[in-house]
Amino acid sequence: MSLFSALKSMFSGGSAPAEPVTESFPPVEYEGYTITPTPQQEGSQYRICGEIVKGDQSHTFVRADLLPSAESCRDEMVRKARQMIDQQGDAIF
Repeated sequence: MSLFSALKSMFSGGSAPAEPVTESFPPVEYEGYTITPTPQQEGSQYRICGEIVKGDQSHTFVRADLLPSAESCRDEMVRKARQMIDQQGDAIF
């Protein structure tokens, strides 16, 4: 590793960008909406991320929450998406 590379990694934060999970989760239907969880791996944890679709409209969201497994992240994403649908309905688009 060169001196420049070492200095660059020290000041750039050294963290890799979030990567989508290679494991796919099936979409969940709820109140006429389709919820698709797409957790993003960050190190050994997973960030809540997903998409809500109704007809030709879609809303993608990413949350700050980090969870220890892709499955727990999927479950929490679906829970939050249902809550958002209940509270905002079509206003989320």
